Amino acid sequence: MTIPQEQATWFADTFRQLAENVEHAVLGKRHVIELVLVAMLSDGHVLLEDVPGTGKTSLARALAQSVQGTNTRIQFTPDLLPGDITGITVYDQKTGVFEFHAGPVFANIVLADEINRASPKTQAALLEVMEEGKVTIDAVTRPVGVPFLVIATQNPVEQAGTYRLPEAQLDRFLMKTSLGYPDHAATVRILDGAAVPTSRLDAVITPQALVGMADLAREVYTNALVLDYIARIVDATRSAEQVRLGVSIRGALALTRATRTRAISQGRTYATPDDVKALAGPVLSHRLILHPEAEFDGVTAEAVIGQILLDVPPPSQREGA
Repeated sequence: MTIPQEQATWFADTFRQLAENVEHAVLGKRHVIELVLVAMLSDGHVLLEDVPGTGKTSLARALAQSVQGTNTRIQFTPDLLPGDITGITVYDQKTGVFEFHAGPVFANIVLADEINRASPKTQAALLEVMEEGKVTIDAVTRPVGVPFLVIATQNPVEQAGTYRLPEAQLDRFLMKTSLGYPDHAATVRILDGAAVPTSRLDAVITPQALVGMADLAREVYTNALVLDYIARIVDATRSAEQVRLGVSIRGALALTRATRTRAISQGRTYATPDDVKALAGPVLSHRLILHPEAEFDGVTAEAVIGQILLDVPPPSQREGA
């Protein structure tokens, strides 16, 4: 199926309007907003590694408001139980039947705040929901609805009393990025009251139309050379000397999905190597496990991905070689 150019143009215009609308509430973070939108339209989830007070909750609420969706916030703590996330079945003595009380995961956009503070069992409660978009309780499976986006956060500074996310759960996140502090100009605007409260944002699109955008992104044409480029980047992560465990096939598929979404967000009906390079860092870096010696030397996964992008030539350069 070839996407008509007018549909690609509509997608790009709507994507831009969504990003601009969210940016009214989260000033100076256009790049991160666009990454989160790409993840949502790729049926993925986002891990934000940030210190407190950088606007994570505002980002989730602004996204939900922009797509006429629902949003919830789960504060992860050591005593949080899986049922506190997914919901529980309660016996009603008046009616004599069991009733399901839905948990906060039943929302379009879920902010899982400081996810690494909960026990591994509670962290694992998110796995099926993030991967399948549904919850199974007492042998009954219930869909959480669409669109569905989990924005999880973890504090890189305070590590006492936390549980490191296992690799299997990290791999469930399409992207890992950071909001960070706003620059000086954005800070001045925030102090001057320029940021619009999320409750006052206008909706840009309906949830049903957003699902249609995600369906459209899956149809973006991806040349065999671009797929080969993705495969060579992934292969390079597995052979890099600083890396103990490289990117899995799930990571390669995630990069392919995100690449298609970014391409159409730019108004194109086809993906290019530039789309791959723009997303390789956020999509792949958190999937690498470095050797302890490399970590001790200060090597980061982001630096490894950056070097791989320099070493692995894109298709145009490879053909001309």
